[in-house]
Amino acid sequence: MTGNHGTRPLTRCREDEALAQAAVAALTGQLALVPKPGLPDPRDLAARATRRDHRLLRWSAKALAPGLAAMAAAARRTGEPTPQLRAELGSIGRCTEHSVGLAGGGHRGALWALGLLVAAAALDPGAGAREVAAGAKRIAAHRDRGAPRRPSRGSSVSARYGAAGARGEAKAGFPHVRRALDALEAARTAGADEEQARLDALLTVMSTLQDTELLHTAGPLGLRHVQAGAREVLAAGGSATRPGRAALAALDADLHARGWSPRGSAGLLAGALFLDALPVGPRG
Repeated sequence: MTGNHGTRPLTRCREDEALAQAAVAALTGQLALVPKPGLPDPRDLAARATRRDHRLLRWSAKALAPGLAAMAAAARRTGEPTPQLRAELGSIGRCTEHSVGLAGGGHRGALWALGLLVAAAALDPGAGAREVAAGAKRIAAHRDRGAPRRPSRGSSVSARYGAAGARGEAKAGFPHVRRALDALEAARTAGADEEQARLDALLTVMSTLQDTELLHTAGPLGLRHVQAGAREVLAAGGSATRPGRAALAALDADLHARGWSPRGSAGLLAGALFLDALPVGPRG
């Protein structure tokens, strides 16, 4: 009996670590895609001016793992999407942001999405992707009472332009993550390879997301320009077709020339890749 009780905490710890590692793998998988319009990708490693930034992003992604594992553990310990769990996740998230900053920075939006999704997956082991997204919605419905009172840039931009922002996306159950999952399935069914399917999922998110990063740097007209460009690639057949690849290359060159980066879409794609990789099995 003692031996059995002793193995249960260890098993749960490994499950928490497995969820965290799956989330980090989803983030690094997003970073590895080529070409990502306006976003860092492995081509930057060949450019002296930007290769350090991309290496730091890959390295700092690994710094999310301890915090994400702690979020999963908090969810398992709490067992319900309570205000107390929301507050604990917020506290862990702020500590993790600090650790990621020391490792090179980046990934704030991805941490928000992945943290909620990891916690929701820990609350409901074996649940499918959409059930986990719904669980994240229930967690995000609570206010984080420990959050700093000073508004973030994202929340300020959301208030100015009426955009949902990261918090609105979570409170709605991550609709763009679900759209990305649908796009992944559709592209795979149509015969696209995995990288092409993931790029089409990214473009699907970009085509409608009110990305607060883009609103901050490019304004509403710039956001609509990016959304229209993503829709043009998809209308041309997506990244698996020659016309789609040509449209994607043109959009990529345009966004890099303008210095516009749809970072919100990248973080939500990472969330979709995490849910896509979750094993669905018996519960209990």
